[in-house]
Amino acid sequence: MNARAVGAVLCGIAFALAAHADPGNGQTRLTPGEIAHLGKGGAGPGTSGIDGIRTTVLMGDPSKPGPYAIEIRVPPHTRIAAHTHRDARSAVVVSGTWYFGYGAALTEDRLKQLPAGSFYTEPADDAHFALTRDEPAVVYITGVGPTDTHFTPHR
Repeated sequence: MNARAVGAVLCGIAFALAAHADPGNGQTRLTPGEIAHLGKGGAGPGTSGIDGIRTTVLMGDPSKPGPYAIEIRVPPHTRIAAHTHRDARSAVVVSGTWYFGYGAALTEDRLKQLPAGSFYTEPADDAHFALTRDEPAVVYITGVGPTDTHFTPHR
């Protein structure tokens, strides 16, 4: 990842957390190597629950009140159906290409190609969807918990 992409990631996280941070609490600094050594899990609060996606909690606890940051690693050829979260979130694509769209059903015409360094938002209770194509993607997501995931009914 180039320096510009790293800067975009850090800016996205800093903006999301600055609005909700307690100045005397929760100081976190992680290098890419330190993040690589954090525990990886499957589905967790605020994730899609799709097999193959690996989640790392970078800060906070998405299942509890307060700011959190997670990393999701999404394998190639993964489709995440339309869903919502109760909290507003912001995200930065760290690597790969992420295809993201808004709406109650995943449709190709609503997808936008987001390469590394891209930023997007997931407004509270606003349906959205995503996918990867031939390459994996890594995305950092920040929000203020507790979070959850509710898939939209099939149409």
